[in-house]
Amino acid sequence: MTSTALTSGTLPGGLVALPSVYRPQADTRLLAATLAQEEVGPLTDVLEIGTGTGALALHAARRGAATVTAVDVSWLAVVTARMNARFHRLPLRVLHGDFAERTRGRRFDLIVTNPPYVPAPSTRLPPRGAERAWDAGPDGRLVIDRICEAAAALLRPGGVLLMVHSGMCGAEATVDRLTGEGLSAGIAARATVPWGPVLRSRRAWLERRGLAGAGEKREELVVIRARNT
Repeated sequence: MTSTALTSGTLPGGLVALPSVYRPQADTRLLAATLAQEEVGPLTDVLEIGTGTGALALHAARRGAATVTAVDVSWLAVVTARMNARFHRLPLRVLHGDFAERTRGRRFDLIVTNPPYVPAPSTRLPPRGAERAWDAGPDGRLVIDRICEAAAALLRPGGVLLMVHSGMCGAEATVDRLTGEGLSAGIAARATVPWGPVLRSRRAWLERRGLAGAGEKREELVVIRARNT
């Protein structure tokens, strides 16, 4: 496990983002830095779950992956990722819809995902708006747990899942869920970043839930790496 520098050198520049589409931030950069340590080549089939601007999918394509499939529930994100792929002249297959439905019957060598993970008062995922990119239920795990459940079926033998999320969601809980699905899992990278505006706006609620200490101003990010042995 490493503490990874949050550099943007591994991400393509010049990305556009339509309104409500999540732009690459500290979590994206941490995941990209971890992805840079994985072998990606002409025999690697890659899946990105929740692609947003397509930044991570484009990074994998630029490294010469055999195929890169990107999925997002937001049509605006799908259009954005397709625009960025065309601008950078990189081959992406960008699909709209639920990742489990759109990838049924397929398996991949590498899965990368920056799912919604911010704890939110609602017990349901937002149906629309920018919040779809980050709100994920009272414990922040509504999407994380679905990915954990599906990972083993989506990965080929030896395939790797890289998933970034907040330490508030419980890094060990994610490791335990993935291990329970038969994968070998652990924390690959950590970084600490200042709270953004969404967390600051929910401070009182987060403190009442016991997800944040009084006066806390920094958030730990973790990248979980799981391998299908």
